[in-house]
Amino acid sequence: MGKEIYHALQDPDYQKPFFDVDEIRTRTAPDGNETAYRYMHGGFEGTPVKFSFCFPKRDAFRGRFFQYLSPFPGPDEEVASQDKNGADDKILFALTNGAYFVETNMGSVTMFGPNGDDRMRWKSSAAAAELSRKKAMEIYGCERPVGIVYGGSGGGYKTMACIENTDAWDGAVPYVIGSPVSLPNTITMHAQGQRVLRNAFGKILNNLDAGGSGNAYEGLNETEAQMLRELTDMGFPPMAWYVEAGGLIDDGSLPVLTPGVKMADPAYFKEFWEVPGYMGADPESSASRDRLQFKAVVKGVHLPGQPESPEQESEIEGRNGVDDAWKKMLTDGKDAWIELEKLPEGDDLYLRGVNLTFLTGAAQGKVLLLGGMERDQVTGGGYITIGMCYGMDNLEDVLSQIQPGDELMMDNSDYIAIQSYYRHQTPADLSFHAWDQFRNEDGTPALPQRASVMGYHFTGTGTVQDGNIQGKVIVVQALMDESTCPWCADWYRETVRKAQGSEDNFRVYYNQRCMHGDITEIGNNMVVNYVGVLHQAILDMADWLQTGKEPLQSTRYERVGGQIVEEADPAKRRGMQAGISLTVNGAKCARVKAGGEFVLRAEITVPENAGEVTGIRYDFNDNWTYPGAKGIFPVEGSFTRTKKDGISGAVSEMVHSFEKPGTYFVSARCTSQRNGDPDELFTQILNLDRVRVIVE
Repeated sequence: MGKEIYHALQDPDYQKPFFDVDEIRTRTAPDGNETAYRYMHGGFEGTPVKFSFCFPKRDAFRGRFFQYLSPFPGPDEEVASQDKNGADDKILFALTNGAYFVETNMGSVTMFGPNGDDRMRWKSSAAAAELSRKKAMEIYGCERPVGIVYGGSGGGYKTMACIENTDAWDGAVPYVIGSPVSLPNTITMHAQGQRVLRNAFGKILNNLDAGGSGNAYEGLNETEAQMLRELTDMGFPPMAWYVEAGGLIDDGSLPVLTPGVKMADPAYFKEFWEVPGYMGADPESSASRDRLQFKAVVKGVHLPGQPESPEQESEIEGRNGVDDAWKKMLTDGKDAWIELEKLPEGDDLYLRGVNLTFLTGAAQGKVLLLGGMERDQVTGGGYITIGMCYGMDNLEDVLSQIQPGDELMMDNSDYIAIQSYYRHQTPADLSFHAWDQFRNEDGTPALPQRASVMGYHFTGTGTVQDGNIQGKVIVVQALMDESTCPWCADWYRETVRKAQGSEDNFRVYYNQRCMHGDITEIGNNMVVNYVGVLHQAILDMADWLQTGKEPLQSTRYERVGGQIVEEADPAKRRGMQAGISLTVNGAKCARVKAGGEFVLRAEITVPENAGEVTGIRYDFNDNWTYPGAKGIFPVEGSFTRTKKDGISGAVSEMVHSFEKPGTYFVSARCTSQRNGDPDELFTQILNLDRVRVIVE
């Protein structure tokens, strides 16, 4: 007997909608063109659900709607996309492509803590979708509009839940998706890599970057090599460590996830340090070496400044992308600091996730999180700042109670322990191959295991993906994703195939040089963003549903251990993204004389029927920031389009020289577009390649 499919039109909880705003608004494109639309805002009586609808003019409507699901919904999430602009403007993208736009708060009543039944996320979304259809048919006098739901990361879980458990949408485009066992494992293993490999990132990047040896393990010590191999087998893309190689360490959403793990499994944080089989129980392990337990005495306290300005508050509340939505759940220490009589000694202290627990005084038992530490070289004391924290005590209340002479404990034990949690979460389902390295030959776990695999309860939907899609699905996945292992899309593909008996209604597009974030600012000399691919996938889904036009075939790849390896030949790779190969004097690395010219040649290949090359730009300065870099690829290159055996492409050459000796990295970024239109805002698809130039 099949599972029960939810029919929102029959749910008594969503039979009394109301509207409190109904007005004409406009959105402005980067070129200054304005698009008028009808904005409607409302909710369902007796529920916390709120929604917003954005309807295009009658002559622009093409019988469809796009509904975006945020990773971490909040009480006002139904208006979170209103302040987006440029190619990130989800509303304008819908309006200019003949669709109306739907967004809801998914029933969230608070940014913090529990929000009731997680199934409300997709049930309320379905109710809003069905109501929007009713309003659209009234406004346009049309037949039932086609609906497409989409969302990434946490919104990807919700999107899959929507298309598997309801009949409210005809198609779905989940992107940068996880598996049912991704959380908290992907986040914890990333943090473990940041700790163990913190002195090895430069070597890893140098080996893997253009002109390097290609051997990521070259120059690493035994501990570092073992950890890199373990995390690579788990699915972390080795090239994604370039961010850490640049000195940028970000805990991701681990501060949000840690309190929930500790609440659900408090015994783990003690057993990790005591029970054989856990890394912390080995006194020679990196965990034991990095453990910090230091008792300090307070010398003085500086209270935090004023709260954020209204503009800053608005910026925080407007976060709804896959990289930043979770940050709405954090409290920042602002400019608060505590002066201590003594600080811990050491040249390579691991100071991430250090809890500050007060042992004496009025603040006894209170806990804050260390932000940073500055040593006074004369006294041996110094200053500590307060970091962004979640699930801890109120910052100002705690600081106001602290007095000189109070004692506190600096302890990173819990943070180090949670980093290994993935090792003790081996799924019984053998289709999760990333855990094969922690299994015996008979498939049983080789390490101690916790009572349950926590990931199944972390999707935020009250369900687990089963592949029983109730429509068509296109998945967009990033191959340099630092937050979601690329293999998760392959796992879901196999799950759909088993449930459906085929993948006729399913596509997956993998994208090179792309990380997790879903904004155009994600881009520098190392990576591009996948926003253009996502938009094109949504449009292809609309055509698939409305005209029957088949979308492009899925990317060709194979899974090797925990890594996804694409077909090397871009002409055979399929998918959407063009392949680009950049050489310098015919190689990936060239030695030249100072002031001597060298020749760069970029060969671009666009998959069959995926469009034409629309541009190429060069960058001779390898300066970057993350997530976004300003002024990148300042040099526009010329190119000649090519056609061979039905495959479109382009060739570009550039001559350059460097006056000073040194090692330089040169990058070339190409764009392609389905119709070969360089001015189309939303569907430019990017890729890049690099070469190394050694100037003598």
